[in-house]
Amino acid sequence: MSTAKKDYKKVTTNSLFEMKQRGERIAMLTAYDYSLAKLVDKAGIDVILVGDSASNVMAGHETTLPITLDHMIYHASSVIRAVDRALVVVDLPFGSYQGNAKEALSSAIRIMKESGGHAVKLEGGKEVASTIERIVGSGIPVMGHLGLTPQSIYKFGTYAVRAKIEAEAEQLLADAQMLENAGCFAIVLEKIPAQLAKKVSESIKIPTIGIGAGGDVDGQVLVLHDMLGMNTDFSPRFLRRYLDLGTQIPSAIEQYVGDVKSRDFPNEAESY
Repeated sequence: MSTAKKDYKKVTTNSLFEMKQRGERIAMLTAYDYSLAKLVDKAGIDVILVGDSASNVMAGHETTLPITLDHMIYHASSVIRAVDRALVVVDLPFGSYQGNAKEALSSAIRIMKESGGHAVKLEGGKEVASTIERIVGSGIPVMGHLGLTPQSIYKFGTYAVRAKIEAEAEQLLADAQMLENAGCFAIVLEKIPAQLAKKVSESIKIPTIGIGAGGDVDGQVLVLHDMLGMNTDFSPRFLRRYLDLGTQIPSAIEQYVGDVKSRDFPNEAESY
């Protein structure tokens, strides 16, 4: 397949399908606020995920479970106001869709109407397939999420690689096909063996976005604060840090504090 890049003025779910057909990789990052989302969009990212990982990186919670639908709408609204090009996908948080399909549809509608988001994402396989059909049937695009599903962390009890045993791998493959049939436009594959991710990607027509799933998927996603080095306590194998802001930001602040204490700031040129 050709790997030629096509410039989209506005990335849509159809754009992602076209990228997979051409063999062009999809670049996806998280964002949770206006200022960083504006920079991410300007840099040419294809998809911005307003992830429930905001629970961890923005609010300091140990898991993604505490964040609410109202919180997600707030963060998504901030991101949407900053974005011109990227497709913005918003996580449905824990407790907003697991009860039944009607509740899930109501949550998805709130996100779309109140935040202006372009699509929603939810975790799970066969257990949420009918829910996805209900949401997609209402006209709302849905991204799926298989493998390590952080909202189920207390069920699994670990953040270790998923689907290493044959039975779980076969179920994940079946779930991916089920999500495609239910109407998902893409699926995130988190922390699964690279060979399984490749098999899944080749078995479905919709794009797969990997995080800790090797290089033979259709795109990659990282948490912005992790790849910028702002979160120095998190160092999984799949993470590549592109900056060291965890060191650079405190250094800049220390310099500012020193300049204020020494009366070097503000100087004459910085005064009115």
